[in-house]
Amino acid sequence: MKKLIFTLSALGLLNASQSAQAQASSVTVYGVIDMSLVYTSKVGAGNSSRVSVDSGDAMASRIGFRGREELGGGLAAIFQLENGFSADDGAMATPGTLFDRKSIVGLSGHLGTLTIGRQTDYLEEIGLQYSSFQIFGGGGVRAGHFNSLDRLTGARTSNSLRFDTADMGGFTGSLFYGFGEVAGKTSAGQAFGVGANYKNGNAGIGAAYYQSKLAADTPPSSAGDTDLKTFTLGASYQAGPAKLFAAWSQVRRPTQQPLAASGLVAITSATRANVFDVGVDYALDAKLHLLGSVIHDRADLSRANGGATRGHTTQFNVGVDYFFSKRTDLYAMASRQSASDVLNPGVISAAYSSAPADDSSQNVLRIGLRHKF
Repeated sequence: MKKLIFTLSALGLLNASQSAQAQASSVTVYGVIDMSLVYTSKVGAGNSSRVSVDSGDAMASRIGFRGREELGGGLAAIFQLENGFSADDGAMATPGTLFDRKSIVGLSGHLGTLTIGRQTDYLEEIGLQYSSFQIFGGGGVRAGHFNSLDRLTGARTSNSLRFDTADMGGFTGSLFYGFGEVAGKTSAGQAFGVGANYKNGNAGIGAAYYQSKLAADTPPSSAGDTDLKTFTLGASYQAGPAKLFAAWSQVRRPTQQPLAASGLVAITSATRANVFDVGVDYALDAKLHLLGSVIHDRADLSRANGGATRGHTTQFNVGVDYFFSKRTDLYAMASRQSASDVLNPGVISAAYSSAPADDSSQNVLRIGLRHKF
């Protein structure tokens, strides 16, 4: 009998230990499916209107896996794998890359979190808090943000390290480094980033900087030359039901060569751009939000054979977002993108993917349904 009691007690302790271990680790499957019916006034060589079913214009459709294991002493091992996809046709967002949005493993503790792999830098966090990205989505404002060269709508760096501090009285900071992985020239393909944010009550302010270098020679520039420098300062204030926000970005492209063409060119061929983004998210009640913003992109064009040396685009956005629940919402958004002395990059997705053939203004209407799981 004593042996039986001892055996049962040992089994009970073993099961309790296994249960504790199971509780100390977790894996979560999550995702977003965002689909919208879109009217675009001018697209392609003939500037013809188009009606389409789009995926991810307000929030990129995705599926992901997030895991955490408690290691003791406040230290935890973490991982995250996230794939972007087109919900309208089932295709991968980046052909040939399974976890194109994020692929990281790391450690998290009292001081902060260190991750390694494919990931965004801190400029995305600034964009999600202080720019139109937070309410109109990356697909709807990316072109207005210098084709995301300011990195506010989420740009990834592979083979990177990122450290984010723990919250210290409302202050958080971030350091970022991307390995170029070019034999014999450490500087080739390198990337650096730094950012910080401070929140106090209804107010917040943050800033971040990122620069990257060429991975290969592109004459007359050489591998290791700095190709991109971008900085953003943003702030927000919650005034009752209205969240007011503003962001200013400056983007520099040191290796961009003077343009041979004297006519209209893509705004992304500029050597420098300043992007101004202001807006409001007004909650009529817990379910219904009224949205509005303006994005102005002013670019400097280096010309070899004459022509305009300054071009700009301006995007106006208005919208209504109705939340059936915390996970499901229905939205209607209207945008107008105008251009001066540059080709109009269009509103939706990457610049020039569905744009007018010239500098004509473009109007876009989106009605969509978004579900998070």
